[in-house]
Amino acid sequence: MLLIGADKMSSIVDYTDRNNCILFGDAGAAVLIEPSEDLSLGLQDSILRIDGSGRESLYMLGGGSLNPCTHETVDKKMHYLYQDGKAVFKVAVKGMADVSYELMQKNNLTSDDVAYLVPHQANLRIIDATAQRMGLSKDKVMVNIDRYGNTTAATIPSCLVEYYRDGKIKKGDKLILSAFGAGFTWGALYVVWAMD
Repeated sequence: MLLIGADKMSSIVDYTDRNNCILFGDAGAAVLIEPSEDLSLGLQDSILRIDGSGRESLYMLGGGSLNPCTHETVDKKMHYLYQDGKAVFKVAVKGMADVSYELMQKNNLTSDDVAYLVPHQANLRIIDATAQRMGLSKDKVMVNIDRYGNTTAATIPSCLVEYYRDGKIKKGDKLILSAFGAGFTWGALYVVWAMD
């Protein structure tokens, strides 16, 4: 299975909103996922969460069947991303950190066991808080937000591709992938890297 994450955030960001437009970047990345006969490799566990109460803090009003694109919806700027940064930050820090730590506990992993945290690249402070909760040093955290911004769906696969190409991920490495998104949704995966 080919897992592709791609978003053109520049098309849904209001460039008159300086609080949000500087955060996002356009990107696409892909990772090939295939089954393994060795059950000690690959996806080992996951925890996924959703809480619809975040609907008012991170959304886009326009689009879909509820508000299809019309001259009126465009004039009202309904096709731009809206984000209450403070509210999202508060829930994202707790959500990503808690679910990542919970996944480690559930699988009897210590910070020494985890080769890398592969976090959604939304905000460096969220990433740092998640790593801190997991007891991980900065060298065990994949980061590329400093070069590309928040590339939304492409953040985790792009980190994996970069670190793999640089020879930093080895077969048997234990990875925790952690993300947060609109609505609110968040979760973490425990993966044992299977490629040489």
